[in-house]
Amino acid sequence: MGLPLRATGTCVRGLVAGAVGALVLTTLGCQQTEGGQGTPGTRSPARSSAHATTATSARSPSAVPPHRTAAAAPPRTIPSVRDFTPASGPGWRPGDNSRVVADLKGPLADEARMIAAELGLRTASGPARRGDLSLGLAPKESGGGEAYTLKVAGGRALITGPAEAGVFYGTRTVKQALRSGGQLPEGVIHDRPGRAQRGLNLDIARKFYSVGWIEARMREMADLKLNQLALHFSDDQGFRIQSTSHPEIVSSPHLTKDQVRQIVALGQRLHITVIPEIDSPGHLGTVIRAHPQLQLRNAGGTTFQGSVDISNPAAARIVDDLMREYAPLFPGRWWHLGADEYLALTVKDPQASFPKLAAAAKRAYGPSARVQDLVTGWLNDRARLARQLGKQPKAWNDGFFAGGVVQPAKNIEVEYWTGRLKETARQPEEYLREGREMVNLNDSFLYYVLGQPGGFTYPTGERMYEDWSPAVLRGSTPVADKSLTGPDRILGARFAIWGDRPEAQTPAQVAQGIRLPLAALAQRVWDPGKPPLSWSDFTRLAERLGV
Repeated sequence: MGLPLRATGTCVRGLVAGAVGALVLTTLGCQQTEGGQGTPGTRSPARSSAHATTATSARSPSAVPPHRTAAAAPPRTIPSVRDFTPASGPGWRPGDNSRVVADLKGPLADEARMIAAELGLRTASGPARRGDLSLGLAPKESGGGEAYTLKVAGGRALITGPAEAGVFYGTRTVKQALRSGGQLPEGVIHDRPGRAQRGLNLDIARKFYSVGWIEARMREMADLKLNQLALHFSDDQGFRIQSTSHPEIVSSPHLTKDQVRQIVALGQRLHITVIPEIDSPGHLGTVIRAHPQLQLRNAGGTTFQGSVDISNPAAARIVDDLMREYAPLFPGRWWHLGADEYLALTVKDPQASFPKLAAAAKRAYGPSARVQDLVTGWLNDRARLARQLGKQPKAWNDGFFAGGVVQPAKNIEVEYWTGRLKETARQPEEYLREGREMVNLNDSFLYYVLGQPGGFTYPTGERMYEDWSPAVLRGSTPVADKSLTGPDRILGARFAIWGDRPEAQTPAQVAQGIRLPLAALAQRVWDPGKPPLSWSDFTRLAERLGV
C-alpha cells in the first residue's frame, strides 16, 4: 500500500476484435518450436513431447493430413495450461464453415459471441458438427467455477466447465493457442487457477485514467485469466467518482457513475470483479479540504496529512455515507476499507500527542484502551457496515494491530503490501498464524510506483517470474511454514500501479510498462509450479500473443 510515498510503459495493447482470425491465417504452417511449452521436466506429460507439425494450407480442418499420428504438444499460452493429455490427431483450427456452437439463449451466449467475433466465426445453437468450437456447462466437473476442460477430437473442439467463468477461460486458451501455433492440439486440457484472486490494483485518485484506458487494460487482463480490478479512487490528491451524497469532495476529472457502470458491465462480461477502495481513516485529504473541521491535529495544533480526527463522529458519517452510496454501483463481492498509514500511530507516544483520541478510546473501550484501539474500532465499524451491504471487507496489513484491547475482526481479508517504510511492520506469518486470509501485494515485486520515489524501481516482470510466488509476501523470502501458504490461506495476488508522481509517465507508458509484469503475475498465480519457459522464451511468447 503506501504513504504519500506509497508504492506502486508505451503503446496501448488493446486487442481488436477479429484480429485473432486474421493472425491465424498468417501463422498456419509456421508453428515455432523455440520456447515451446513442451520443455522437459515439467509436470504436464506433453511438455516433454515432440512438437506437432502444422498444416500448410487453407483454414479448413479437412486440409490437415489424415494420416498424422504424432502425439500433440500442449498449446503455448500465458498462463500455461496446467494439465494436458495428448492424443494423436490433426488438432483443430477454424475452417471456412466452422462455427461457435452454444445455447445462444443460455448463460454462455456472451462467451460464444465474444470468441466468435475474435475468431471471425458465426455463432449457432444446436448440435455441433465437424469443424465447430462448442461451449457447454458441466456443473459436475471438478476444479471449481474457474476450471475448464478443453477437448479436441474428431475435428471438433469442446470447452466445458462447471460455471461460465471457466468456459470463458477456455476460450482465452483457444484464442492464444491459435495465435501462438495456428491450431489447437489434439487431446484434452484440464485447467484451473492456482489462486482464486488474481488481478490489478489501479490508483486513479492520484493519476486519473480514462474509461478507454481502463477498459483496454481489462481486456488484456481477461486474456491473461486475471479476475480482479481494484480501484483506489480516493486519496489526498483526488476523489475520482461522482457522488450525490457528498458532491463537495469530488475532484476533476472524475468518473461519472454511468462510466463506472460501463466499466463494471465490461468486467462482468470478462469475469473481472471491480473492487472499490475508499481508504480511511488516513488518505482522506480530499475529504478534509471540503471539511477542514475533520483534520487530525496533535496537542500542539500540528496537522497530519490525510488523517481525519476519528474522535469526531462526523468523519465516520461521511465515509459511511459514501459506502452506502457506492455499494449498489459495485455489485461485486468485495469492498476495500484501506486502513493503512493513519498518521496518529506513527508518532512515539500517540496517547500524549493526541489526547482527544486517547480520551475517546477510553470512553469507547475502557480505561486500558489506547489510540490503537480506537483505530481498530474504526476498522471494525467500517467492516461491519461492509458486511451489512453484502460485501466481504478487505484492508491493508498495516491497519491490523496486535496486543490491543480491541482486536481486528477475523473475517477481514488482509492485503499485505509489507509497510516497507516502517521497521515495526508485522511479519506476514503473524497474520497467518492468527488464522487470517491474505492477498499478496508485496511491494518489493508487485508495485509499479510512478516516479520511483523512496527507492522503488519499475518492475520488469523477470524478477517476478523467476523469484516471486504467492508465498513471498514480504521481501524476497517465502513464508517458511508451507502449511500456512496454501490457496486457502494466501488467496492470491494483485499487481499495483500507484500514482505517487503522476506526471512521471503517460498513460501509454504505464500501459507498456506493466505489460510483462502482468503476464508474469498471471503465470505465477495460475500455475503453482516452476514456469515451463525461460524468461526470454516467455517474453517472445508474450510478443507473439500480443499480451
